[in-house]
Amino acid sequence: MSAVIRGTGSSLPESKLTNADLERMLDTSDEWIVVRTGIRERCVLEADQATSDMATRAAQQALDMAGATPDDVDLIVVATISPDMLTPSTANLVQRNLRIGRPIPSFDLNAAFSGFIYGLEVVNTLLASGSYRRALLIGAETLTRFVDYQDRQVCVLFGDGAGAVLLEVEEGEGDVLATTLKADPGSSDLIRIPGGAAARPASPYTLTQREQFLRMEERQLFKLAVQALEQVAQDTLDKVGWRIEDVDHLIVHQANRRILNAVADRLGVPSEKVPTNLARTGNISAASIPVLLDECQRAARFRPGDRIIAVAFGSGLTWAGCALRWSLDVPPFA
Repeated sequence: MSAVIRGTGSSLPESKLTNADLERMLDTSDEWIVVRTGIRERCVLEADQATSDMATRAAQQALDMAGATPDDVDLIVVATISPDMLTPSTANLVQRNLRIGRPIPSFDLNAAFSGFIYGLEVVNTLLASGSYRRALLIGAETLTRFVDYQDRQVCVLFGDGAGAVLLEVEEGEGDVLATTLKADPGSSDLIRIPGGAAARPASPYTLTQREQFLRMEERQLFKLAVQALEQVAQDTLDKVGWRIEDVDHLIVHQANRRILNAVADRLGVPSEKVPTNLARTGNISAASIPVLLDECQRAARFRPGDRIIAVAFGSGLTWAGCALRWSLDVPPFA
């Protein structure tokens, strides 16, 4: 028993924060941002909305593509580091928003930018156990609420968004052929939000020190990210017995254009096999990979039988890879 992807969905806010907007706010320029990151704009969630709202919209799209209803769902997992609140979980709120008519398990998973692939391992295993038939796996982030707009190195990177897949169990080989999960807590200080939780609860001091915002050591992370992504891609290829030449699409977490290019170059993957939406979404953490999967599916870029390697790297430090054999047919609206 294993999982197949029956539907995909995504939700990106209509409001945009462009490089021109940032030029008016900071000592920066469009050229500096594009050269360093490849990002031209990012999506920003409306003030009266939260992570669960985007997650719900993405989930409903995935259900619609699959021809399923919320009551068909037996399990909801949301990968996020920007939940609506510490408790209840964002997944609980999505379950409420979808108005599922019976109690089902739902929970959040925090593996930062690698969260969606971590979630694939968890959901695939739970479905294969036979305890559940259909599951929604969602990556959703509202990172613009955790960005310090006094820190020009970091604030240019992040946006908001959500992506979802509906997975269903069936006999035989499914779509998720292999996953590789890694973590190095020894480098945890390189990406962090130091304040606001149990170790450093919110206080006038932590707010004054701006500890509620995300901090990154970007220069140190670049080399680590490229090495980790290359290695986890190779480890995942080895698990399924593929060569890199066999892969139809390389899906890299949309963090930074220089990282994407470096990983593709080191693996020897041509640019036409490396889809990207980074320029218009920015880094949307755990939502990055599922949003890109949905966009590729709806644009008819994926075909049944395509071989996909997806890799991600982020806070923890965590990194992960997965091998997918795509089975979804081209949607009729493509």
